[in-house]
Amino acid sequence: MIYIDNNATTAVAPEVVDAMRPYLESEYYNPSSLYEPAEKVQKALRAARSSVAAHLGCRADEILFTSCATESNNAAIFGAAASNPKRRQIITTRVEHPAVLEVCRELGRRGYTIAEIPVDTAGNLDIAGLARALTPGGTLLVSVMHANNETGVVFPVERLVRLVKQVDPAILFHTDATQSVTKLPIDLAGEFREVDLLSFSGHKIHAPKGVGVLFIRRGAPVRPFLFGGHQESGRRGGTENVPYIIGIARAMELAAETHEADIARITRLRDKLESGIVSNIPYIEVNGKGAPRMPNTLNIACHSIEGEGILYSLNEYKICASSGSACTSGSLDPSHVLTAMRVPFTAIHGSVRFSLSRYTTEEEIDRILEVFPGIVANLRAMSPYWDKEKNEPAGFRNWTEKK
Repeated sequence: MIYIDNNATTAVAPEVVDAMRPYLESEYYNPSSLYEPAEKVQKALRAARSSVAAHLGCRADEILFTSCATESNNAAIFGAAASNPKRRQIITTRVEHPAVLEVCRELGRRGYTIAEIPVDTAGNLDIAGLARALTPGGTLLVSVMHANNETGVVFPVERLVRLVKQVDPAILFHTDATQSVTKLPIDLAGEFREVDLLSFSGHKIHAPKGVGVLFIRRGAPVRPFLFGGHQESGRRGGTENVPYIIGIARAMELAAETHEADIARITRLRDKLESGIVSNIPYIEVNGKGAPRMPNTLNIACHSIEGEGILYSLNEYKICASSGSACTSGSLDPSHVLTAMRVPFTAIHGSVRFSLSRYTTEEEIDRILEVFPGIVANLRAMSPYWDKEKNEPAGFRNWTEKK
């Protein structure tokens, strides 16, 4: 099997499993208990928190462990709204993950003003539009993802947070860094020093599903989202998921140990896959081309065929890819991200995302390049939207002029 859907989830690293195992077996104690074995678990929990903080460039007491990035995003946005009810505007983007976009829209149904900033055809954010939307004294929160999960397009968070804080330092700035942590530089004491809230999840970085992180900068007014016991300094009730917290800390350590070599190799393989597809298949869109992109992500739109058919065909070759966000894969609607980017109507349904990891091999890329052109050709041969004689989308003349 070839697994190339790592923006959906990643394999748990063997080293992470080894680090977690004692806390699933012998060291199972509740870290809040007062007896000696529990104190050892509490010490491991503190060490994991400090490790995660060190890799992000923040204080250990600014790290809140959650169950996933969705919870982290909910806690950040709802928590910010609860902290300052007088401010009623939230600014986000049209291409956010549903874990941010749907939270903002829910607040819109509760009376908040929600501004969704558009992107251009390459996926770049309309920064001037964001600046115009800012309302000093009225804007509560700006939430802009660091990297898009479907296209890999990277937003200039460092520039955006400076812009926001210059308009009104009291506006909170949140970024969903689920796709970028361990892949792109993030320094909360450096270029990200004005970011107030940052979220991510373990299962995107070779830790298990079921653990996430929310960074809350010291002093940022964010009310607790889950009430209960005193855990997480009173910010999130519930017994800590110690094995998984140990796992996410170990995953971040592993990524740091081999970061430069991993990213260089992944980038080379992604570029090889992209150039091989583009050079061997006509009428292909590289969604996000022309914008800064994540080194591991390639989103290809194939004119005149359906992405679902592509995925089924890839599956026959035991290749696991995706048509976009795994959280919305059950929907027949076109991707909201590609819709916002105005991908041509002949291609928007024919998009497939390949996302690589440190475990992706050269042989796997070669195999995809071997079978993918044939898959596209076979599906186009059956498509009523493909002109077989001219080998182009049906009804398109001078197609490149009409794009």
